[in-house]
Amino acid sequence: MPNAQLLAVLYMVLSMTSYQISASFAKQLFTVLDPLTVTILRLCFAAIIVCVMFRSWKIISRLPYLKWKDLLCYSAALGLMNILFYMSLGRLPQGIAVGLEFVGPLGLALLSIKNRSDYIWVILAILGIALMVPWGQAANHQFDLLGAACALGAGLCWAFYIFFGQRVVQQNMGMHALTIAISISALCLLPFGLYHNAAAVLDTQHWGKAITIAILATAIPYALDLKALKQLNKMSYGTLSSLSPALAALTGFILLGERIGVLQWIALACIMLASVGVTLRAARQARKAKTA
Repeated sequence: MPNAQLLAVLYMVLSMTSYQISASFAKQLFTVLDPLTVTILRLCFAAIIVCVMFRSWKIISRLPYLKWKDLLCYSAALGLMNILFYMSLGRLPQGIAVGLEFVGPLGLALLSIKNRSDYIWVILAILGIALMVPWGQAANHQFDLLGAACALGAGLCWAFYIFFGQRVVQQNMGMHALTIAISISALCLLPFGLYHNAAAVLDTQHWGKAITIAILATAIPYALDLKALKQLNKMSYGTLSSLSPALAALTGFILLGERIGVLQWIALACIMLASVGVTLRAARQARKAKTA
């Protein structure tokens, strides 16, 4: 496998691991704050962090010349994806919320297929996610239709995030695109948060956890995603993203002592196989392109 593609896969694994760890901190904050407030605090602190990390004030002189249509769509997808997912996470068990959210990127992967042989990997990923979701729990305990709708909406926004993320990458702004997108999302949502619950937004006792979430769930994952999107097409990214539920299950097992059932282990195998298959397929296509 070419080094660039191997690095792209590594970036994605690190991104998803960081995001799943952040979910436990978000769950803790949900006991005292609503999902909208948590999302706003996360995005506000993330905007500051990534701006400092990447010295994004350097991009100010280029702002009038950027393709703002793609940037605004990317920012909207990012902001809506975050708030809808946190709303679903507050109403549904994490496994169900994550499983439903993945309808978005996998749907994008299906639409991006060019070779019939690639269908097997997407089908395996879909089967893995279907087995990963605790449907028995969904039918009998804590299942919320509004939460499911929010998760599906987050999945749709995720698909747009991938699509417009690849367009934004082509503007050669580097990580400054991430700063602009997060800042726009934070500034758009902040007035709603202040109107909804200004006391909670301005309460500094929650800022420590919010900063941790911002680093683990926003600054690190989105920066790594942009790097990965430079090397991976939409189908590869969408299918490789299927590793996230598997990483969530493993994180829960290691850190929280959550047991994984037989069906979940089968799901892990399907998802891992799909991810490996699509990666090797992309690598073969890259080698053929170089030798052609």
